[in-house]
Amino acid sequence: MSKHFANARWEGSLVKGKGSYTLKTSGYNGSLNFSSRFEDDKSSSSPEELIGAAHASCFSMALSHALDQAGYKPVSTETEAEVTLEKSGGGFSITGIVLKNKTRAEGIDKEKFREIASGAKENCPVSKALKGININLEAELI
Repeated sequence: MSKHFANARWEGSLVKGKGSYTLKTSGYNGSLNFSSRFEDDKSSSSPEELIGAAHASCFSMALSHALDQAGYKPVSTETEAEVTLEKSGGGFSITGIVLKNKTRAEGIDKEKFREIASGAKENCPVSKALKGININLEAELI
């Protein structure tokens, strides 16, 4: 079993406060604030952006592994995650994630690639954790 740790701290009210997080393994630190999450301020991160980074990373790793296991040679796989946060009822909800992937792999045709990519989307641990969210995949073999 593998365990991973992160820490977050928030000070003040939601709107006027500020926060920070630390990824304990790497020691990476980041900041959070209301306007970067709910408005167009790009000065800090957001929980949704962190979810996107986790999902894009997990999917890229899962796809590379799936290609390798199927006998193809993965050269590189790059994934961008677009996480949508929308007002829902009396609060907010993550309503969807789009994984936009570009992969270089040797010895595979586009149809087989799409099949393997779809399986990787369904089976990466972060996708499994986010089952209640609509997850779409745009995968391109380049």
